[in-house]
Amino acid sequence: MKVLVTGGAGYIGSVVSRALLEETTEVAIVDNLAGGHREAVPKGARFYRTDILEKKNLSRAMARERPDAVMHFAASMQVGESMREPLKYYRNNVLGTANVLEAMAENGCSAIVFSSTAAVYGTPKTMPITEDEVPKPVNPYGSSKLAAESMIREFAGTNGTKYAILRYFNAAGSAFGIMGESHKPETHIIPMCLNAALHGKKLEVFGTDYPTKDGTCIRDYVHVLDIAKAHMKALDYALKKPSDCFNIASGSGHSVMEVIGVAEKASGKKIKTENRPRRPGDPAELVASNNKALEKLGWKPGLNLEEMVSSALEWERHKKF
Repeated sequence: MKVLVTGGAGYIGSVVSRALLEETTEVAIVDNLAGGHREAVPKGARFYRTDILEKKNLSRAMARERPDAVMHFAASMQVGESMREPLKYYRNNVLGTANVLEAMAENGCSAIVFSSTAAVYGTPKTMPITEDEVPKPVNPYGSSKLAAESMIREFAGTNGTKYAILRYFNAAGSAFGIMGESHKPETHIIPMCLNAALHGKKLEVFGTDYPTKDGTCIRDYVHVLDIAKAHMKALDYALKKPSDCFNIASGSGHSVMEVIGVAEKASGKKIKTENRPRRPGDPAELVASNNKALEKLGWKPGLNLEEMVSSALEWERHKKF
């Protein structure tokens, strides 16, 4: 088995690439290092530094590797930035995906696992969210990912490409003792909490007047190792069974204040907070059902919020990039 991973030098992509290598899968990574790190590329993976918007270079890498499947992570992914720069998100997430699909078609690759997002749901009517919920994104990030999903489905309908679309929720934690979150700027709540705890910085809390139990946003968190396991199962599914879309979620939610409390307990430090207005495009609550993934993929998460935070804390204390 040979898999080409776009965005494989990023947080989730690098962990999944390492997991693939441990399954004795051949891995080639395409990444422009705009948000990823060369140090995160696991030993044993072949690396192509290029952008998925550079169609000729992408096609050249695909032709050289001739993969059995593609795992497509490469994307712009910050909600706030997408509100300010929507065209960047449509360019990278939609045009970039079109280039990936075209390169696959040119080189006989007929299976893709696509990294989508809970942001496609927008502000859902029911909780927990199921895959039957009609997507209504409220920010360009979610809209661009939904457009990419639609493109994959329509492309598959023309040539028989098989796919598994994974709408995962908030990834967290570190893996293999050497891989964790390292974004610049950092926008994810758990590393931001731990940085505040370890370095005595103030943590900005965006929105304290949401209709939730403590006024702060509620999100569904999944350990990055559990997400990697979901990708292994999704790859097998995409190669053998009818294409489909799955939530990759824990099925339970935690508010920003609850996450802060867990981070304080893990670090033994008090976190100073500063309340700020809501960010545009942030729904009050996103919690999903994982029943479909359990039924069809045989996947369910095994690690809880405390384990996510404690592993992330070890990474923050010792990270090298």
